[in-house]
Amino acid sequence: MVTGRINLLGVGVSAIDMKDALGNIDQWITSDQRQYVCVCPVHAVMEGFRSPELKRIINAAGMATPDGMPIVWLSRLSGRRNVRRVYGPDLMLAEMARSASTGHTHFLYGGRPGVVERLAERMEHTFGGVRIVGTFTPPMGRVEDLCSDEAADAINQTDPDIVWVGIGSPKQELWMSLMRPRLQARVLIGVGAAFDFHSGLVRQAPRLIQRSGFEWLFRLVQDPRRLWRRYLVANTRFLFEIALQGAGLRRYRL
Repeated sequence: MVTGRINLLGVGVSAIDMKDALGNIDQWITSDQRQYVCVCPVHAVMEGFRSPELKRIINAAGMATPDGMPIVWLSRLSGRRNVRRVYGPDLMLAEMARSASTGHTHFLYGGRPGVVERLAERMEHTFGGVRIVGTFTPPMGRVEDLCSDEAADAINQTDPDIVWVGIGSPKQELWMSLMRPRLQARVLIGVGAAFDFHSGLVRQAPRLIQRSGFEWLFRLVQDPRRLWRRYLVANTRFLFEIALQGAGLRRYRL
């Protein structure tokens, strides 16, 4: 199992590539462990930087994947040349493809009304043999309200290997942390916008833009009212704080 972490402002991001991520998931399911996975773009690192609770949740995860290219570049600068981007939507597709042979079963939790049903149909059509054993669309509300007996029962009755959680960050990280003791599923994975992307509701950035590190700009243009603060304010603060950490002027403990 690959467990090494890179310290970014006190948030520990796993030093992994896609092969490592899939291998860890396989091992947890085979050994009947109970883990959850956070995906970590710059936004997640900054949310953890601002919130001690969220930082604790990310650092306690079985994996915190390097979801954005700036995270990958910083990981490599720290000497972890093996690190490749483990983007939440790509991780979902890679695991679905792998599950056609491993037999891993899946539950989809999140999305707006109708999204998870559409997503399940698309995954089953695209990856012949993959098993989506259940779906659940939660109501709008506080994360504490979403951690309900109804949701736990719906998931546990289907006994999935993996629960994919798509309710946005940081809500999905808080939900996974609170629900982890109540769920029998081996692995919980928060993948944010992957539900909208793979159900066809929202357009993904082209691969060239993703690799360039400018996916944030593509998404900002699509939804400026919701995302301007995340990308323009938080990203600028991230660069400033990372520069201070790199210069040794500030130190952070995992």
